[in-house]
Amino acid sequence: MPARTYVVTGAASGIGAATTARLTNAGHRVITVDLHDADVTVDLATADGRTALVDSVRAIAGDAVDAVVAGAGVSSDDPVTVRVNYFGAVATLEGLRPLLAKGHRPRAATISSIASVQAIDEAIVTACTAGDEDEATRAAEGKGPLVYGSTKRALSRWVRRNAPTPEWAGADITLNAVAPGVVRTPMTAPLLADPTWHAIVDDAVPMPLGGYAEPEEIAALLDWLTSADNSKTTGQVIFIDGGADVVLRGEDVW
Repeated sequence: MPARTYVVTGAASGIGAATTARLTNAGHRVITVDLHDADVTVDLATADGRTALVDSVRAIAGDAVDAVVAGAGVSSDDPVTVRVNYFGAVATLEGLRPLLAKGHRPRAATISSIASVQAIDEAIVTACTAGDEDEATRAAEGKGPLVYGSTKRALSRWVRRNAPTPEWAGADITLNAVAPGVVRTPMTAPLLADPTWHAIVDDAVPMPLGGYAEPEEIAALLDWLTSADNSKTTGQVIFIDGGADVVLRGEDVW
């Protein structure tokens, strides 16, 4: 299979690093994006960083890329989570879409979470999906652990809303999200190292199939979703969670 040009955000650690390694080992060209240790170092919580991302990728790749994995994300109670997880991801996908449109069998994916189907704050989600970053950030003030899941719910909705449109499906660009359960990454390490929080995590995200995931397992699904082999899967939020979603929500699909 011919080598492809990928852009991976959040590439310095966790799922992004595992995805980058998998793609690079397969012979693909990967333009990495992160706050540090990347080809493009930008802060996706800021408008300037989002603009610089697109400009820098174009300077490196030219006018076309074949695939984008918008993987940058944070998990905190701070409203910056809104700016990175939702608005940073959307700006990445929208900003690079013109380059994807000129790529070979273009594909895009982002990272949601099992938290997207758990407790959320509807005000955060509504402001995000309305594109009002300032209001979404204000709504996140004092909302604690609801912030993360709310950003992922909003991102999942954005994927489903946009995937079938002329700009995406009409341009033959697939657009999907993966929704992991608990993954062993630097982001989750402090929680899993604390016995109290470890128990809380196990109760909130039961994973009967093999327990916690490794980043490489999520990378394998992202690899396929953004490969030329994926010709029809679009608009999907695919749970890769060891069975957590079905345990929590039961057998009813909708």
